[in-house]
Amino acid sequence: MIEQNTSEVVDGRRLRSERSKRAIVNACEKLLAQGILVPTAQKISDEAGVPIRTFFRHFEDMESLFRAIDEQLRIKYEHAILEVESDGTIASRITKVIDKRAKGYEENSAIFRSTQAQLWRYKLLRKNYARHQKDMRANLDKWLPELAHLDADLREVIYGMTSFEMWDRLRTFQGLSVSRSKKIITSTITKLIKS
Repeated sequence: MIEQNTSEVVDGRRLRSERSKRAIVNACEKLLAQGILVPTAQKISDEAGVPIRTFFRHFEDMESLFRAIDEQLRIKYEHAILEVESDGTIASRITKVIDKRAKGYEENSAIFRSTQAQLWRYKLLRKNYARHQKDMRANLDKWLPELAHLDADLREVIYGMTSFEMWDRLRTFQGLSVSRSKKIITSTITKLIKS
């Protein structure tokens, strides 16, 4: 009986601990989605409804929190952006890849912006960003094997045209709509491949 009670207490503590950790990760994601791109540990703790000491019990620093967020979001993000459909004409594949990336960029823009804002600060974010860029290039090569026949400089321009940075420039800084941004990128890539 005593062992069972001890076991129940330990299990209860473990469940509360897991709930607190999940609440912290979710709170950080929520703040990012609200446009708070560099939330503090205190702000995240407040949003999660946990004391600051609970934050640091689960995450020794902000970088360890970003690691947990990356693990949670990676599968969703990769599914949203990195799937490949290699069937169809080149025109249909260009349209599909840009549609897919546009959707993924729109849904994950806060995470991308937060990462960019903090690259200088965290080695983990720089490592993840480099991995992401490599994956994006390889993904585009699978969608559009025709790129292999282009000049290396031209390929770099096309990689740049399909990046979040270009998408964010068109959407945020130039104030263009989703449909116009997609049209610009699609038509530019089409012209570059056919040139």
